[in-house]
Amino acid sequence: MRYLVLLKSNASTPPPPDLMEAIMALGAEATAAGALLDTAGLQPSAAGARVALAGGQLSVTDGPFAESKELISYALYDVRSRAEATEWTSRFMALHRDRWPGWEGEADVLKVFGPEDFGPPAAADGGRQSA
Repeated sequence: MRYLVLLKSNASTPPPPDLMEAIMALGAEATAAGALLDTAGLQPSAAGARVALAGGQLSVTDGPFAESKELISYALYDVRSRAEATEWTSRFMALHRDRWPGWEGEADVLKVFGPEDFGPPAAADGGRQSA
């Protein structure tokens, strides 16, 4: 199962160097364990756009999006359970607690749809079985 973790924070300063070193070490551990597929930092929403569909019409709005916290990073895990994804995320958040005094944020652990979420695959012959 794949889980996407979105880290949200209103931090206005770059993270301390020792935090980044610890994050890199945790990422290497998660990668070696076969759990971590991808990570990246995201630029503030001021550098982005939002595309919406409402009433049959598309609209594009330039950032920033004041009603939401800034997304600063994501991680994509391939793990056996939500509990495992939550454990990796908790370890990541603990690094912030321990190495960036006063930092506050939250991480959403979200399951990515997979084939297992849509039931059994249809048979190649349209569901008919040969006798």
